[in-house]
Amino acid sequence: MGPALRTAAGGLSIAMAVGLSACSASPPERRATTTTRPAAPTTSLPATSSPTSSTSTTTTAPAVVGTCRLPGLQIAVAGQSGAAGTQEITFSLTNSSAASCTTYGYPGLLLVGTTGAPLPTTVVRGGGLDFESIAPAQVALAPGETAYFNVGFSDVQSGTTTCSSTHTVEVTPPTTTTHATVSVEQGIYACDDGTLHVSAVFSSTNSAATQTTAPS
Repeated sequence: MGPALRTAAGGLSIAMAVGLSACSASPPERRATTTTRPAAPTTSLPATSSPTSSTSTTTTAPAVVGTCRLPGLQIAVAGQSGAAGTQEITFSLTNSSAASCTTYGYPGLLLVGTTGAPLPTTVVRGGGLDFESIAPAQVALAPGETAYFNVGFSDVQSGTTTCSSTHTVEVTPPTTTTHATVSVEQGIYACDDGTLHVSAVFSSTNSAATQTTAPS
C-alpha cells in the first residue's frame, strides 16, 4: 500500500472513531428547574374581639329596720272618754325619728303621783271590752307615722280595793326599757288597786281601731 493510501485509510479510521465516540456519548443531563414566585403580600388585620356586654350590678342590702324606741317616739294622749263606770284613754306613738321602725306587743304603764312617787298600778294585758282586746300585730312606722294603744279602767271603787288618782303616767313602749312621762289632762282615777287594761299597739289601719277614742 502506498503512502497516500495509508494516509487516507488512517484518516478514515480516525473519522470513524470520532463518529463512534460521538454516538456512544451519553446525552447531556437535563436539570429540573424551579420557578420561585414571590409570596403574595398578606395583610395583617388587627385582632378583633367580640364586644362584651359588661353590666355592673350593684346590690343594695336591705335597710335594717329597728325597734321603735325613745327618744324617737313622741307619746301623747290621743283621746279620752267614759261611760257607766268604764273609762278609756287612747295613747298615740308617733315616729319622730328620721328612720322607719317597727313595734309589736304591749306597752308598760305606771301611774305616778304629783311628787313623782309611784302609785298602786296593776297592768292587765287585754280585757273584756273590744277596745281592750286588740291582739298583738307588728306595726311598721315610717317617719311621722303614728300607732296607738288603748287603756281601759274602772272609776268605781269596789270592796276594799283602792283607787289611784293622777294626771301623770309613765309609758314604756313595747320591747323597750325606757319610759316617757305623759300628762293626762282629764286625769286618771283607776280603781281596783289601779287596774289598767291595756291593748296591744295597733296601726291606724287596723279594723279594731274603730273601737277607740283616737281620732279617725
